[in-house]
Amino acid sequence: MTSDPALDAFMADCRERVDTALRHWLPAAGSPPVRLHEAMRYATLGDGKRIRPVWVYAAGQALGGAPDCLDAPACAVELIHAYSLVHDDLPSMDDDDLRRGRRTCHKAFDEATALLAGDALQTLAFEVLALGGAGQIPAAARLEMIRHLARAAGSRGMVGGQALDLAATAREPGLVELENIHIHKTGALIRASVRLGTLCASHSDPARVEALDHYAKCVGLAFQVQDDILDLEGDTATLGKTSGKDVLQDKATYPALMGLDAAREKARELCHDALDSLAIFGEEAAPLRAIARFIVHRER
Repeated sequence: MTSDPALDAFMADCRERVDTALRHWLPAAGSPPVRLHEAMRYATLGDGKRIRPVWVYAAGQALGGAPDCLDAPACAVELIHAYSLVHDDLPSMDDDDLRRGRRTCHKAFDEATALLAGDALQTLAFEVLALGGAGQIPAAARLEMIRHLARAAGSRGMVGGQALDLAATAREPGLVELENIHIHKTGALIRASVRLGTLCASHSDPARVEALDHYAKCVGLAFQVQDDILDLEGDTATLGKTSGKDVLQDKATYPALMGLDAAREKARELCHDALDSLAIFGEEAAPLRAIARFIVHRER
């Protein structure tokens, strides 16, 4: 819950919509191969914030997109996010035992099953974009969604950011390098979430699309700065994942490089920049504004 009842209601509606879509697209429980499908559902249907799908819905709403058209891209970005968490938690990556308040996928099942579940979730995301919203999303827009999500998830986006992050472990990159890591590792999928939402609009003013893209760049980085702060200040029970992992793994973070107060100020500045980029919008962008404020004040 946030301190904004309107945002709470909007996010709850988005979560309900995307969870319904996820249950539709995920293989049914008990269908073979049973253990793989159980792991896919376990990794995806846990108690997540669903913030990336929320950004899809909020960006689409800002440009007049219909919610029914937004369900497929919202589902697709959450599937990519779920796959990335499964793989990030593996012993060969971040080696974590806790995710979303319960055992990580490889602990609940095994490493091989978790690896395969992540692979299957990734490919399912593109099936959803290819087939979801039939008759509502024009073929050209659907192709653009696939292109944007593939780029955001690949070596020039999220996966590339993870590689850069691993390469920087146990040494101290500068702020410019750290920002580059997080623009790719965290920001790329958030930016794609907003972009997929805009592609559901039947008519979109290029100036507004550009403004939303700048908003996404800012909130994507602010999200990671706040994550760094929470890893330092938060507790495991609230976060739903192991706190203090960055320090234990000697990872570079914004608080480590800038100091805690400066990191908080950085998050606030990015939030303000994001809000400024929405000046050309009216009340239709109210959820986007509220989400920007929420991500720099959240406790998990």
